[in-house]
Amino acid sequence: MSPLSEPPRESFRLNMLLNDTRFRSYTFQLVALILLVAAFGYLGSNLMANLRAAGLNISYNFLGDPAGYDINQRLVEYDSQSSHWRAAVVGILNTLLVAFLACVTATLLGVFAGVLRLSKNWLVRKLMAVYVEAFRNVPVLIWIIIIFTIMTAVLPAPSAFRGDAATASMPFNAFAFTNRGIYMPAPVFGPGAAFLAAILAASVIGIFAFKRYATKLLFDTGRLLPTFWPSVAIFFLPTILMFFVLGRPVSLDFPELTRFNFQGGINIQSPLIALWFALAIYTGAFIAENVRAGIQAVSKGQTEAAASLGLRPNRIMNLVILPQALRVIIPPLISQYLNITKNSSLAIAVGYMDITGTLGGITLNQTGRAIEAVLLLMLFYLSISLSISALMNIYNKSIKLKER
Repeated sequence: MSPLSEPPRESFRLNMLLNDTRFRSYTFQLVALILLVAAFGYLGSNLMANLRAAGLNISYNFLGDPAGYDINQRLVEYDSQSSHWRAAVVGILNTLLVAFLACVTATLLGVFAGVLRLSKNWLVRKLMAVYVEAFRNVPVLIWIIIIFTIMTAVLPAPSAFRGDAATASMPFNAFAFTNRGIYMPAPVFGPGAAFLAAILAASVIGIFAFKRYATKLLFDTGRLLPTFWPSVAIFFLPTILMFFVLGRPVSLDFPELTRFNFQGGINIQSPLIALWFALAIYTGAFIAENVRAGIQAVSKGQTEAAASLGLRPNRIMNLVILPQALRVIIPPLISQYLNITKNSSLAIAVGYMDITGTLGGITLNQTGRAIEAVLLLMLFYLSISLSISALMNIYNKSIKLKER
């Protein structure tokens, strides 16, 4: 046999599943998987047998029955004669709305507070420390109730805006801050509005493309292009120009005070505002600590090297520190986004009808279908949590350090 020829392969035998280290781990994993599936199968069959013995059966036909209750804050058409499924959809959209608003606000607030916690100004640094320690050490439910109570007790009723003096207190005669919420103009879309929206979306894409080009130019040639004012111009100028070219396809419906309340416009109700800001400021305190830890994880020599090249402090933070700190910030940030989504289930404390208040609250009590409602709730929160984790993990992989 030639010394370069491969040795003959050993034929597979059944006892190799236990004796051969190449296959033993797979054998144990397969056996564990079979036992786990069998255990879940036994528990499931036992549950179904007990439900049948108790005269209960799993059925989701109740979702097609009329709900019989109203929902104050909704993003789609709904009335009391709509189905329980429609009520659940309204609750899902309300949950996604407050979770999205709170995630964006908490991120902005957390990054701002986290950077200022490392400020050289003693007063600013201590104020941010007070904010972080005060908000993250008090349960979020208490902050929800505090903000809701302040809004309903301090802000005036809509009837207080009657008269010239009260109306003059409305900013731009378009916004009213009342104990029932905030009233603001609502956009009215006419012909050509879809094309205007496409121009706006293209402007946003253009901003990202310009910033990517400016970053590439900086890394390739060392030439630093201004990005703030060009980004503002890219965002506003094409949209404003097309707005007048298309004949003003978008107008505003202003709120008007009637006999007892405002009519028209958009009403952002007090429960939504209380839940939104409570989740944002509470989670923002945790994000601030994540940002501070990420910045401090970057070697101080990076800052000194950037300063020696003549970069200003804000440029050092934006171009040198934060891009490296993101690798430390993003993983715990994912957990904070998941916490916001799950903590939104506290909305029932202030009467905001999210999915827990509709499907897991009124619908469950009216129909008595506790198992079905709870299973659907679990499926929704599991799906949205896994979706957030998947999207953030994709972004996390895109910014991780790539070795040559």
